[in-house]
Amino acid sequence: MNRMHVFVAGFHHETNTFAPSPADLAAFEAGAGYPALSRGAAMIERMGPSSSAMGGFIRDARLRGWTLKPSVWAGAMPSARVTEQAYETIVKMLLDDAAQGGFEAIFLDLHGAAVTEHLEDAEGELLQRLRALVGPRMPIVASLDLHANVTQRMLKLASAMTAYRTYPHVDMADTGARAAALLASLCTPGAPAFATHARRLPFLLPLNAQCTLMEPAMGLFEELSFIEARSGVQLSFAMGFPAADIEECGATVFGHGVDAAAVQAAVDELAGRAIEARARWALTLLPAQEAVAQALATAAHSTRPVVIADTQDNPGAGADSNTTGLLHALRAAGAGLRFPGQVALGLLFDPDAASAAHAAGVGGTVDIAVGAAVPTFTGQLSDAPVQGRFLVRALSDGVVPLHGPMTAGITARLGPCARLEIEGIQVLVSSGKKQMLDLDLYRFLGIEPAQMKILVNKSSVHFRAAFTPLASQILVAQAAGPMAADPADLPWTRLPPGIARRP
Repeated sequence: MNRMHVFVAGFHHETNTFAPSPADLAAFEAGAGYPALSRGAAMIERMGPSSSAMGGFIRDARLRGWTLKPSVWAGAMPSARVTEQAYETIVKMLLDDAAQGGFEAIFLDLHGAAVTEHLEDAEGELLQRLRALVGPRMPIVASLDLHANVTQRMLKLASAMTAYRTYPHVDMADTGARAAALLASLCTPGAPAFATHARRLPFLLPLNAQCTLMEPAMGLFEELSFIEARSGVQLSFAMGFPAADIEECGATVFGHGVDAAAVQAAVDELAGRAIEARARWALTLLPAQEAVAQALATAAHSTRPVVIADTQDNPGAGADSNTTGLLHALRAAGAGLRFPGQVALGLLFDPDAASAAHAAGVGGTVDIAVGAAVPTFTGQLSDAPVQGRFLVRALSDGVVPLHGPMTAGITARLGPCARLEIEGIQVLVSSGKKQMLDLDLYRFLGIEPAQMKILVNKSSVHFRAAFTPLASQILVAQAAGPMAADPADLPWTRLPPGIARRP
């Protein structure tokens, strides 16, 4: 076992089939909020120190004395479908490397919710092609994102899978280590193959409701641990990515173990608890103007900032991070005039605005339109760009080392970035898309989050890991954008009739 050779590779994309922009090969090569595409030894060098599942697996594998055979790791920011060319290029790299052999087991760091221009089940297809190459007996273990849309083909073709257990995802490295433990069990001489059982929930779970810092998700994951310890079954609850118009979209409880009856009982128990909690998956969403009004009222007597989540423009869920509904609402309410310099919004994806700011220099002014009116799931455009005179407060090349609970060890590469001010409001614009999930994504442009009155974060839930400790209040706003906070609002065509669009 100590001399075991393990083939390792990763592919991450969370596909919002209703989103406006696809992911081409350039998106994977750039990475932006993800580590850029890497292959061979460069992949180990880049991913090993990271807080990712791959990083956790690499560290655990080294402790076990395994030799790693690195292939490719590719990830791109969530968006519309992955182009056929990007997928086929990346998969060919992986299969070409696997065809060289020289290993006894495989670890795949997958997301689990990728959809391409030509495939509904990108990960299932990858597993199928890999299985055809290495045969049915090769142990293949995969880590999955908590938002994976787990398919029957994935469950059939992987020897075992394990999903993150936190949202915000602060246990990615732990999940990689758990995958290594599963692989070690499967590769023990004489060990039997795992039995697998899965149950899909009969309703979609809204993204905001999936936060494991809140009920019912928090209690269900505590229950998962209890059931797992009692039964000896390895359990996962993948809550699904509820913006993929595919037949197998949705939440799935699955488990692995040597006792098939115990696996089925454990999975059925946890799935039953999740279904019993149906009424508790409700959302509290505020219109943009109401969210700003509540924030101003709280900020007037609080020494800690109010955080507003601009959830329907979350680039971590396929939006482009460029809508302006909350910026319009802040201006209309005079938020920046009431608290000059203490109201900030980020990150707003606008390469043209960033370029104009760099041309003007710090202290200069630019007369520009910031943001964009983009198509939304309603069939209408989002709010108009904000036109005005902006003061350039700070500039950056966008190379940002991150240190937060989710992102430690990762460097974001966002291209030219700027902090612009209009009517006392600080607008952080970037040339690359990145969800506002780390305090460093304010600090790199001179904003100290704890000293602000109002922070508007283009994020749904991931920001909570870093921002909850400093926030006086967290509000979730429903400004016009491409990512529906309520999946029932989406124009589904492929979802089976037996799956309800909301709890």
